[in-house]
Amino acid sequence: MELHTRSRGPGRASVATEVRRRVLGGGERHWTHADLDDLPAGAVAHALSRLAAAGELRRIRKGLYYRAKETVLGPSLPSATAALASTFSAPLHPSGLTAANVLGLTTQNPAHGEFATPAAAGPGMLSGATVHTRRPHARYELDSEDGALLELLRDRARASDLEPRETIRRLVSHLADPRRFARLARAALSEPPRVRAMLGALGELADQDTDQLRASLNPLSRFDFGPLAALPNARSWQAK
Repeated sequence: MELHTRSRGPGRASVATEVRRRVLGGGERHWTHADLDDLPAGAVAHALSRLAAAGELRRIRKGLYYRAKETVLGPSLPSATAALASTFSAPLHPSGLTAANVLGLTTQNPAHGEFATPAAAGPGMLSGATVHTRRPHARYELDSEDGALLELLRDRARASDLEPRETIRRLVSHLADPRRFARLARAALSEPPRVRAMLGALGELADQDTDQLRASLNPLSRFDFGPLAALPNARSWQAK
């Protein structure tokens, strides 16, 4: 007799292990059920609740959690603007000084924050924050840190408090993952040419494939790289 079995998908224990792995590896950030929508919803809800009970997450409100980082003053506190960004239907990426803080280029954290979104308007409840709207639709493919990288390049890394060489070193380290760089390079094709040029120069230092970015630039154009003019290959990427 032939027996037929039905796959039930991953068990609750394995889902809990995977959720914990992602949360602990994700650094300081907010988490919602939507961030784990490739896993069974019930098991995700249970796992997040268990992590909050164990003190590894902080519950902000129903369905919204915060993973802190340790600082010299104790665990970091969740930002109200970042919490709202987690529930906005369109991407809401850090911009300006907020982006530099997310990327580890400054310790300053503006009270109201600065963000960018491809939506026509920012969330109405984001009181006091600066929100740049109508960014390219390709931003929908990007997570918060990816978006912060593009925003930082739009501003020529002027929000960094570090010396240009250290700023460059840290940005190159953010681009070490080929999958991240490919995602950013694809999205950057909709960005201003100076962003593509600076991303290409940084990607070249990170040993990434930059051919598509190079081909997208008018070879006669020259771009203001701001502090990133300190890139050793800035001239070959058409910096002024």
